[in-house]
Amino acid sequence: MIAATAPVALLGQAIAFTCDALALADSVAPTVPTPCRGWALGDLLDHMADGLDAFTEASNGLVAVTPVAHTGIALLDVRAKARALLSAWQQAPTEAVRIADVEVGSDVLLHAAALEITVHGWDVAVAVSAAGAGAGAGPRIPTLLALDLMPAAHLLLRDADRTGRFAAPVPVAPDAPAGVRLLALLGRTACS
Repeated sequence: MIAATAPVALLGQAIAFTCDALALADSVAPTVPTPCRGWALGDLLDHMADGLDAFTEASNGLVAVTPVAHTGIALLDVRAKARALLSAWQQAPTEAVRIADVEVGSDVLLHAAALEITVHGWDVAVAVSAAGAGAGAGPRIPTLLALDLMPAAHLLLRDADRTGRFAAPVPVAPDAPAGVRLLALLGRTACS
């Protein structure tokens, strides 16, 4: 196992964090920019829907490599897909998933899912905050969730994976909050 929290429980924490961010986005236009360069909120939601579908499909032990194109997906649909993903994995004790000609341990896949879902939840929260919707001092990834995701981020993200997916790591103080350090590793800048 990669982290201290069981993979399905970690996925549940990631989904809860992201669904909270999605709930705040109800009044935000899909054209609002996100921290992902060149992506508006609507683009991010379409990407999230595709990822949620693939991670849900993985609960059956096999992922088809042909993604379904989503365009203009509703926030309610993204939240429903996230809940369906968690439900699928709570009921499916598969130990390995075949993606094309590669077999991946389900614990690794679930950590990757939790990482992606959390970071995109943060992206949504930043877009919501920048649009003036939502309340509070700005989006923060919960400390325990960030700490549990950090080993997965180090294991799963290699320099060769950054092109087209992640920016270069952002320097941060070693004593920065765990969420800030996690985001920095993924090329995102967060206020501490």
